[in-house]
Amino acid sequence: MSQQSPAELGILADDPAYNATLAARIDDTDTLARVWIKPDAATTPFEPGQYVTIGVKVGEKWLQRPYSIASSARALDGGYELYLRLVRGGAFTPLAFALPIGHRMRVLPPKGRFMMQENDSRVHLFVSSGTGIAPFVSMARTLLDDGAPRRAIYLNGVSYVSDLGYRDIIDGWSASGAYPATYVPTISRPNDPANAGWGGRTGRVETIVRAALGDLAVDPANAVAYLCGNPEMIVAAEKELSAYGLPDEAIHKELYWPAGKQPTGA
Repeated sequence: MSQQSPAELGILADDPAYNATLAARIDDTDTLARVWIKPDAATTPFEPGQYVTIGVKVGEKWLQRPYSIASSARALDGGYELYLRLVRGGAFTPLAFALPIGHRMRVLPPKGRFMMQENDSRVHLFVSSGTGIAPFVSMARTLLDDGAPRRAIYLNGVSYVSDLGYRDIIDGWSASGAYPATYVPTISRPNDPANAGWGGRTGRVETIVRAALGDLAVDPANAVAYLCGNPEMIVAAEKELSAYGLPDEAIHKELYWPAGKQPTGA
């Protein structure tokens, strides 16, 4: 986590284009945080699965990045909940992680076509890597607020156990019966000391797709998949889902960055 203050990083404390405030933040780890961005005006409505772009001004230059919204589309009073990973040496996230609560920033209106299909009663397969789980949390929260939860299976792949974001919320839904969700995490670095004691699935998330769905007796004719994360994972997971029997129309995807163009510092 950055030890420098916003001023030391050159972030302007205020600017006429700033239209929002960092309202709250929860650090899951030193490099993962849930943040709430509160617009000055009424929070612009969005569809679950969409994203907003947030930014700050450094000197005369704007630095900004898009992030999927994790909050419910029915809960706008608190602003937008986002899930950020610190990319050490990156252009934007070290700035975002240096901001104190109450700091001013800019947020652009929600955008994106990666949205949940309406009135779809099929089993929902949410396949994600890292922070790609965020839009799927928004989808479930929105359905929960609408009183219309759908059977969902979360396949989430990370490097370390500590990176399993929103695990507590999804497991809580399952345990309480509030939402018919099953969380299936996998760790890609099982031999790392940081993952000592892990007894769950191992490997990248795309490598467990067919086995996990088979173990859960998922009928491919009654399932729809949503994929979010790095493009290599999405390409591989799409092939696995097709091989399992899902038709092309039942596979929806959101790439976190164009193939071959990872964020600076990744």
